[in-house]
Amino acid sequence: MLNTISLLSPSPPESPERFDSPPPPISTRLPWGAYGLRSLALGYVALMILIPLGGIVAQAFSGGGRSFWAAITDPEAWDAVRLTLVCAVGIALINAAVGTMVAWTLVRFQFPGKMFLSLLIDLPFAVPTVVTGLMIVMLYGPQTTLGIFFAEYGIRILFAQPGIWIALLFVTLPFVIRTVQPVLMELDPEVEQAAWTLGAGGWLTFRRVTLPVLFPAILTGSILSFTRALGEFGSVVLVAGNIPFRSQTAPVYIYGQIESDRPQAATAVSVLLLAISLTTILLLNRTQNREARQRHAG
Repeated sequence: MLNTISLLSPSPPESPERFDSPPPPISTRLPWGAYGLRSLALGYVALMILIPLGGIVAQAFSGGGRSFWAAITDPEAWDAVRLTLVCAVGIALINAAVGTMVAWTLVRFQFPGKMFLSLLIDLPFAVPTVVTGLMIVMLYGPQTTLGIFFAEYGIRILFAQPGIWIALLFVTLPFVIRTVQPVLMELDPEVEQAAWTLGAGGWLTFRRVTLPVLFPAILTGSILSFTRALGEFGSVVLVAGNIPFRSQTAPVYIYGQIESDRPQAATAVSVLLLAISLTTILLLNRTQNREARQRHAG
């Protein structure tokens, strides 16, 4: 009888330690554990990024600091870097404005062909850059309809700066659009409607309410456009013509120096472009981290 009662009676509750104890670390359930994964990640990054960067920096300074300075201050090299920076800054500003407008159109309006337009925006990601340059050559070549039309007005597209701008605008098209679009989709329309109810017009609402929310995404997309334009080679090499002091960008100049068996000059300009890109990305990350801390504190 006592045995029957003991079997039917509820078992004592589990000790709290069984439920409150933390789960085992994730590393114990992974094949190599945390140490192995960290080693693999660091080794991969070192193999793909750090070692090539170290090699190119060593080659750039192989002749000493004076040789490096002479290489980057060479008139032809400096003009190529100047043209690249001007184009990259201009491309970033154009994409910041036009990309925001395109993202706004895709999110806020419904129209026939919207899905097709959205697919076209991602096309520069899939098309090889050399094919981009070939498309521009076939469209604006001297024997084409557009080429003849612009030539009648004294406008030169190929082997001139307009061709470079067209190529860079094509390859950097998606960056601002795809960074701004998800932020716009998450933006609550009721906030803008409240501003309209309080008497703010469309432009004032955009400037005071919408733009501050979109600005981090616009900045991120613009920086991505800048860095992509800074190092673009495949599409530019076909349309620029590698003409010094007229249409020679820094990546095309680097290619020319390699072809001329001047690796030290090529790597010196490469290190300069890398320094500009890394500095830009570091400033962007610092700005994003500061804004994240401010939002968390608020």
